[in-house]
Amino acid sequence: MAAGLPDVAVSPFAPPGGLLRGEVRLAWLGRCSTQEQQDPRQSLLRQFERSRSALPEAWVVVCHFYDVESGRLGLNKRGKDGTVERFEVPIPRDGGIQELLAEAAHPGRRFDAVICESTARVARRMFESLSVERTLEEAGVPLFAWNEPIKIGGGRAQQILQRRINQSVAEYEVFNALETSWGGLCLHVREGWNIGKPPYGYTARRYRHPNPVKAAKGQTKSRLEPDGTRAHTVTQIAHWRYHDRLGYAAIVDRLNADPALFPPPIPPGGAARARGAWGKSAVADLLRNPKYTGYQVFNRRASRSRSGAHNDPALWVWSPQPVHEPLIPKWMYDALTQKPQANQGSRAGNTINVHPQTNRTYVLRGMLLHACNRRMFGKHRKGITYYCCQPEANNRGRPDAYAGHPKTTYIREDLLLDALAAFYTDHVLRPNQPERLAAELERAQHRSSAQQAERDQLHHLLNDYTRRQHNLLQQAQNCPADDPYATALRHVYNDLEAERTSTLATLHNLTTTAPTEAVGTMPELLDALPYLARHLADAPEELLRRLFETTQLTIRLHSDSDPVAFHITLPDHHQPPRQPGPPTNSGGSHE
Repeated sequence: MAAGLPDVAVSPFAPPGGLLRGEVRLAWLGRCSTQEQQDPRQSLLRQFERSRSALPEAWVVVCHFYDVESGRLGLNKRGKDGTVERFEVPIPRDGGIQELLAEAAHPGRRFDAVICESTARVARRMFESLSVERTLEEAGVPLFAWNEPIKIGGGRAQQILQRRINQSVAEYEVFNALETSWGGLCLHVREGWNIGKPPYGYTARRYRHPNPVKAAKGQTKSRLEPDGTRAHTVTQIAHWRYHDRLGYAAIVDRLNADPALFPPPIPPGGAARARGAWGKSAVADLLRNPKYTGYQVFNRRASRSRSGAHNDPALWVWSPQPVHEPLIPKWMYDALTQKPQANQGSRAGNTINVHPQTNRTYVLRGMLLHACNRRMFGKHRKGITYYCCQPEANNRGRPDAYAGHPKTTYIREDLLLDALAAFYTDHVLRPNQPERLAAELERAQHRSSAQQAERDQLHHLLNDYTRRQHNLLQQAQNCPADDPYATALRHVYNDLEAERTSTLATLHNLTTTAPTEAVGTMPELLDALPYLARHLADAPEELLRRLFETTQLTIRLHSDSDPVAFHITLPDHHQPPRQPGPPTNSGGSHE
């Protein structure tokens, strides 16, 4: 032995010899979880007092480092949110764990060792805890804990064994708690309860908590209910996307044209962050949200593990059946999210390109598909307009992407327009179409009268709801707050409010319905139909484009034959009389 010390105390594996002489200066390290889980002030005071109680004589704490944050964060994310500044902790603070590690590596540091309540306060996960311990050890600064024996004159093997057990238990406890909590969240969702802020178009209706103990504390659960005009906006966006095949930019233009009818969304940060207008990202996120199908869905984003990154849909947690009113049919949602977007990355319509050298538009832009499923683009040469498929230009360096494809495929626009004129004449502008339009006008006039009568009835209902709600409020004012009769009155009032909101939405839909065309203009339109059928190919480009977009025209070229296929879709009430033969769907095709 040297100086009366055992051999193990002077070995390379023992704590620094400086801990054996005179006064030892220590830095205290503390941490508590987020403010929602515990009181940071009381927790830090308790940790500090416990840490001091374990110190040998002549050991003194000279600086204090602590944070208020989750112990599961990586070291590179620790001590950066400034949460600790919100609490009045009566312990002088020299920084957090980042400042502790930085000073430990400095030769002029103020402390010789570090003390904490337990290694779980350093970090909840073993990797981060070992990283801190290793960094301090390389700087010659040992780490002690209140719940471990502090031995400075003997071996460390037993101390290390106990510490590793404590670190393993800490990591087990946190993951066990997380897994148990996760199972509760999944069950919560499968029973139809909502988590977080309701998506645009829904509002949260509160229900008494099914647990009587939590209900006695005023805790509630919520389900989703349609939110009037906003719910109508969601459905309208889905219809524009599915039926009209509009791009996000075109949908945004329609929404922003009438913000009163289509109220813009408010971001999670509140009205202060709101743009006051729709954006393409808001429309895209809305159409990708499966909650609009009526199902409750959870775990779409990895909000805790990967900073909000989107999870694979296979990891989503769904309720077994619809639990609230759907705003988008499930089949439509599946079609919108699964079907390939042929126009992805392309602007809507055939407006002129913003490129300064662009000087023309193409009436069939975006409607021609080659057999390879590529959209054909327009070209103009020597007074003739063509549509081309030239895959090599967009796949340089990837010859396998167009193996077997002709180098360039052309088709003339004038030939297509002539064929389309014959197609629309045969399938849309039939000889008996004027009679059908005249009959439709007569039916529209009857519908207009019926709609006016329905509007009058809805106004009467609204006045009745308002009167009844006013009477209920007067009765409730004369009742104590805990009177069962007052509670029943509130339920009746809420039911009336739901009916009133639904009636307002119905009335709004009737009011915003497009008016019937003036009767005086119809004879001229009917007389012009035969002329239009003969001269359709020469019609102005703007009108042709509107006709093709309204009927959802798609033109597909075959790879091994000359004919092309036309496909249009008409609403059911605009279908021409079917000819004898096998039944067909609502669309029509022609080659």
